[in-house]
Amino acid sequence: MINPRLRLAAALVFAGSIGFGAARPQLGLSAASSPVRSLDRVVSSTAELPAKLSDQEFWNLTEELSEANGYFRSDNFLSNEVGYQMVIPELVARVKPGGVYMGVAPEINFTYIAALKPRMAFIIDIRRGNLHEHLLYKSLFEISHDRVEFLSRLFSRKRPSGVSASSSIADLFAAYDGVQPNEELFNANLKAVMDHLTKTHHFKLRDEDPEGIEYVYRQAFFNGGPYLNYSFGSAGGMGGMNSPTYEQLMAQSTDTNGENRSFLSSEERFAYIKDFESRNLLVPIVGDFAGPKAIRGVGEYARQHGGTVVAFYLSNVEQYLQGDLWRRFCASVATLPLDESSTYIFSGRGAPGSLYGGYGRGGGMGNSRTRPIQSEVAACAAQ
Repeated sequence: MINPRLRLAAALVFAGSIGFGAARPQLGLSAASSPVRSLDRVVSSTAELPAKLSDQEFWNLTEELSEANGYFRSDNFLSNEVGYQMVIPELVARVKPGGVYMGVAPEINFTYIAALKPRMAFIIDIRRGNLHEHLLYKSLFEISHDRVEFLSRLFSRKRPSGVSASSSIADLFAAYDGVQPNEELFNANLKAVMDHLTKTHHFKLRDEDPEGIEYVYRQAFFNGGPYLNYSFGSAGGMGGMNSPTYEQLMAQSTDTNGENRSFLSSEERFAYIKDFESRNLLVPIVGDFAGPKAIRGVGEYARQHGGTVVAFYLSNVEQYLQGDLWRRFCASVATLPLDESSTYIFSGRGAPGSLYGGYGRGGGMGNSRTRPIQSEVAACAAQ
């Protein structure tokens, strides 16, 4: 059972899609940064969302839709939203499968994707570090045969005896709890990750990407292992005190029916994400929620392929989108192809002027909540 204090922790989680405390990139939308123009190289003639992206299409989307690398004061290696699964039964009942999923930050998205079964997913975060983490995850999903191997590679711990693909998620983490990180394994796994990205996929990584991927791998997963929590990394997590560990988020969190739906809770869910990643359908993007390009570019791509954005995971980013920043975000979301089932997934206080108390600090990070997108952004459409 999760420590009740963790449910009450109000922390600064994944505000990684809005710059904080630093000079912001220029928000003027030039012809060179126009999402419509930049998609010329990546939009095919098909009117349907693809079942698979080629390696070149995947990397072109990542590069063409991304904005300049931004800043947030902590690394956000892991969520601290312990009640993130509580909304899943409602989401499954409301959200149509086969659409476009949008999100922010790293691992929570895998659980929502496994539950909602979209056709494509786009993860937008202001920090290129989040893209590095997703590229690391992508490689590890694709080169691991099952959850046991995945955890061994993720944490750079030797595979323990007595566990298998049929083991429960609780038993898997219990088996890894006493296993120490192994430098030799880390180096071998890092090489396998980089080879997979550059030699198997032939992604044209930027000069800073290999170092960034290694940073995430060592600082988060090698150092933290199953005990990784939000406080790891630069600035100590800025709000990570009493945050749940990786083990707690994966093995102890449940939905409202008491079912654990984390992406590591079963081989079936793990295999779904492994296949999704292998088909290049989760596209990480560097972008500011209040910026001119990333959200609108995803919308343009989805529209040209006959897709609908069915869910958008915001975490608590809205608490940083105050005043004109929120209006810019709302105006961008209004350009997305939406329908009556399109749903925000959020924590904290939600949108300004909403039933959830408006933007601002506080509001709690315990359980995630939902609200409809289409009706909320209708007033922003003309902006």
